[in-house]
Amino acid sequence: MGIEIQILDWIQNFRSPAGDILMSAITSLGNAGVVWILLSAVLLIIPQTRKTGAALAAALILDVILCNGIIKNAVARMRPYDRNPVVELLIHKPGDYSFPSGHTAASFASAFALYFGGEGHLWKPALALAALIAFSRLYLYVHYPTDVLGGAVLGILCGYFGNRIVQKFWKDRKGGKEV
Repeated sequence: MGIEIQILDWIQNFRSPAGDILMSAITSLGNAGVVWILLSAVLLIIPQTRKTGAALAAALILDVILCNGIIKNAVARMRPYDRNPVVELLIHKPGDYSFPSGHTAASFASAFALYFGGEGHLWKPALALAALIAFSRLYLYVHYPTDVLGGAVLGILCGYFGNRIVQKFWKDRKGGKEV
């Protein structure tokens, strides 16, 4: 963990008042996955994107079960601010464990649900936001780099399997064929 704390400490060298405000705002977009849940709801409402909305919802459900329900509690990794309490936190201390990053996992699950669902016009901005949210977790000293990396990998897998689940159960109303 020494190198990970060194990376986080190095990032702290770039903190600024504007960066503090920006990173706090960006990370708040990932709180409880609200931005992704809202996107899923909007996609579910629009008939042309309903299938993608269902895939996004499935990816988020998989993510919350695996990340927050199973992996975080099984690994039980302390957060970096617990190991290095001299760093001033800009947000409230998260109440759960560190690995994997739930903000990152939900964000990458969403971006990749869009990617695997063929939403070419949506997945790229979603991926950019996911990357910013992931970086914000490092900037804010609430996750180690491997927490963010683990969250990204888990999110990509959830995005893929969320799409596979919807593909399996999304049938054409007329012929019962997969679409």
